[in-house]
Amino acid sequence: MGDWLLNLSIPWMALVIFGAIYLLAAAIYLTVIRLAIDDRARAFKTLSPGMLPPLGVIFGLLVGFVAVEVWGDFDHAKAAVTNEASALRAIVLLAEHLPDEQKSRIRALVNSHIEEAVQHEWPAMAEQRATLGTLPQGLVQCLDVALDVKPADESQVTVQRAK
Repeated sequence: MGDWLLNLSIPWMALVIFGAIYLLAAAIYLTVIRLAIDDRARAFKTLSPGMLPPLGVIFGLLVGFVAVEVWGDFDHAKAAVTNEASALRAIVLLAEHLPDEQKSRIRALVNSHIEEAVQHEWPAMAEQRATLGTLPQGLVQCLDVALDVKPADESQVTVQRAK
């Protein structure tokens, strides 16, 4: 529902949000003015304008806490992406020490894992229907390929231990 708002540019998003808030404030003001007759008018006047600055400070603190939470989630997501990219790079670099057949098979499996992430996982995450229930089959097969190699030298033994 709110995807259209999130896809707007920053100036348009600000305009839409401020416009909605302005319309909401105007509706509240008009409602209060219509209800403020006779005894209710005195009750509404007991709310001092001096209450507005503390309410503004509380609102500012709430917005600040929400922003910190969003930035924290963004940092965690960025770290997860960086870790996965580094792990995939390490797999490709370690595969360079394997025989050509296994090296090309591992590269193909890593490429298929990346394609799967781009084509299926990212859209599922965007639509909030992603699950963490299954292991990535391309990476499981990479592990199988690396463990099936009969080490010919010390570098290939190191590659098997690292994977």
